Amino acid sequence: MKKAIFIDRDGTILIEPPIEQNEQVDSLDKFRFVPGAISGLKALSGLGFELVLASNQDGLGTASFPEEDFLPYHRLMLETLEAEGVVFDDQLIDRHFPADNSPCRKPGTGMFGKYLAGDYDLAGSYVIGDRETDLKLAENLGAKGLLIDRSDPAASWMKAVERIRGGERCATVVRKTAETDISIRLDLDGKGDACIDTGLKFLDHMLAQLVHHGGMSLDIRCKGDLEVDEHHTVEDVGIALGTALKQALGDKRGIGRYGFALPMDESRAIVLLDFGGRSELVWDVQFTREYVGDVPTEMFKHFFKSLSDAADCNLYIEAHGENNHHIAESVFKAFARTVRQAAARNVFTYELPSSKGLL
Repeated sequence: MKKAIFIDRDGTILIEPPIEQNEQVDSLDKFRFVPGAISGLKALSGLGFELVLASNQDGLGTASFPEEDFLPYHRLMLETLEAEGVVFDDQLIDRHFPADNSPCRKPGTGMFGKYLAGDYDLAGSYVIGDRETDLKLAENLGAKGLLIDRSDPAASWMKAVERIRGGERCATVVRKTAETDISIRLDLDGKGDACIDTGLKFLDHMLAQLVHHGGMSLDIRCKGDLEVDEHHTVEDVGIALGTALKQALGDKRGIGRYGFALPMDESRAIVLLDFGGRSELVWDVQFTREYVGDVPTEMFKHFFKSLSDAADCNLYIEAHGENNHHIAESVFKAFARTVRQAAARNVFTYELPSSKGLL
């Protein structure tokens, strides 16, 4: 099915004049693009979405807003965007006043009949605008709404482009065996939300470092056969988390790919990573205790080996120190920072970081 991006005009593409200037772009001195709009629209072109301009123009064609005042600057906008490779597939412009209570006026869907007929995947489509009415329009259409913040429009456009071009870099993994029952929800671009319960408190503490230092949201629930020992829980959480990382990264376009060294008190850790599609673990970490908390120290190597195999990534991990808690924590913190660096994306180049053309 076809998908569309419905884009508001004034306040989203063009700066909307203040109310004392009738909020109308009807002269050259009022004609200015919203910061980030041109580069944002250019980045969205050619993705398979139809670009649809959808705008309320109060009283267009009446004495209060003659067409001859509107069209020259509307055409100038279209010509400027076309020179940058941005062409709208359709233009929807409602001319009613708010007092008319017309169903064609956004957030009403009266002028969107073509897109409601069943040929479009509206759940996979977007509305981009600068007002709450644009978000309400998205809700009425069954689409996803993205708001351009007038106080920081350039950053808002970048976030909107990242959301659409990259998709939501989320993954949900459910893994059940005779030994463990695991569910993981990962969002690489999350807001630091965490809910982690593996049954091993020290492992929970280590996994929380991925959230705080990796710039992600993470939900992990595991019920394992801890009455036997810790092996299956640690191993299978590593497998499930590696699988979630691989899924959330998608086709890996735009990512940094490589990643970090950090000190923690008397300890230091170096973690090198490559999301290149091959699995390897080089481990140089020496512990002097059998356990840290409720986790056997020998299981940390096994955790990262399981993760690297499932994520198809190369990992080089080296750590030295005196305090075994600090050694383990420095490794997880360095790994989190490495993932953050390697998974960071440039959505405006969106290049695949490989000379082979495949990761």
